[in-house]
Amino acid sequence: MRKALIAFGLIAALLSGLPFGCGSKNTSSQPTVQTATVKKGNLTVEITATGNLAMPDSVNLSFGSSGKVQEVLVEMGDEVKKGQVLARLDTSTLEQNLIQAQINVKSAQYALEKAKEPTTTASGDRILSAPDPLDIEIKELQLELAKLRLKEAQRQLDEATIIAPFDGLVAVVNISKGDRVSEGATAIRLLDPSKLEVDVLVSEMDVFQLKPGARATVQIDAVSGISFPARVKRISPAATIQQNVVNYKVRLELITGETVATQQRSPSEITLEMLPEQVRKAVQEGRITLEQIRQWVAQRYQQQTAKPAISMADFQPKEGLTVTATIFVNERRDVLLVPNGAIVKEGGKSYVQVVNGETTEKREVVTGLSNWQYTEITEGVSEGEQVLIVKTASSSTSSSTQQTQRPPMMMFR
Repeated sequence: MRKALIAFGLIAALLSGLPFGCGSKNTSSQPTVQTATVKKGNLTVEITATGNLAMPDSVNLSFGSSGKVQEVLVEMGDEVKKGQVLARLDTSTLEQNLIQAQINVKSAQYALEKAKEPTTTASGDRILSAPDPLDIEIKELQLELAKLRLKEAQRQLDEATIIAPFDGLVAVVNISKGDRVSEGATAIRLLDPSKLEVDVLVSEMDVFQLKPGARATVQIDAVSGISFPARVKRISPAATIQQNVVNYKVRLELITGETVATQQRSPSEITLEMLPEQVRKAVQEGRITLEQIRQWVAQRYQQQTAKPAISMADFQPKEGLTVTATIFVNERRDVLLVPNGAIVKEGGKSYVQVVNGETTEKREVVTGLSNWQYTEITEGVSEGEQVLIVKTASSSTSSSTQQTQRPPMMMFR
């Protein structure tokens, strides 16, 4: 599951630092014509949203009795193993209570045995009175109560030691040695980092494209070069409405133990048709060269990938980390692709202009899946053919009056 990534958002950012500003107007009224090659590739339709990392499996640990803290064996941030002792109370009083409870049980057992014996003469040869049923019943209840108190004393002693119920991370430590604590007060909070989830908000326009189990990736903003595979776990039926914008909460479950390393495409593979419109226009007008863009991208990726790649085994997740989630709505593999700008709609049909030497042929095509950049062609053209992309003057106006929204990154495989 390795993906090659071209950060077109970074390329677009280059414009702001060059002499030709993005707001400059196109002084030419002539249409801009370019060609693109029909090629095979993989096409994905994605929904991108941001959220925060969560660890749904967490537990607040407390002592089962009040007392004085004897020792605290962990600190915030420590990794612990299941069964590891985390903290203890001074148990001297609890041990005395347990011994006294054991004595009380034995005393109650002895009293019950005596109550069941008849009253006899001193010599034991004659019964003076039979055992009293009511007295026996009372002694039985007293024994039952003594056993319950023994069980409670044992529980309090056992729970005077906090033990990790699973492998995890210590998130909070609320106690120190010598503190007086109450029974049930949270002493330590433990997180299970093996189960990670992210809640993101998805627009009402996109939510119907999703279903539980859909594949996704989650990029942790603080970690460069790695995405974690995920899947859609739940989709809320209730809307989240903020400032009249309707969204739905979607919960993603990260697939732990796996990573998706994002590999950069070689800068030499960057072609004109891959670039955002404003950058492509700058190249066509001679304000920057394709080679300069390739050099700049190579330099930026060198800076971004300076940190060594890490795997989930080496990465210690933290609750609340900001993440960017990409949910794959649909995808096609090894299909014919053309840039969206090559397709013309007329009368409910789709056409492209195919280049034949010095002439062009208007050809009807059947389209399939499309995203913000490419469209799948199922019939009408062949791999390797050249098609025209025509940009009219009206589509090349100042960016101050027209903006085209695109995802910050586009994945090519």
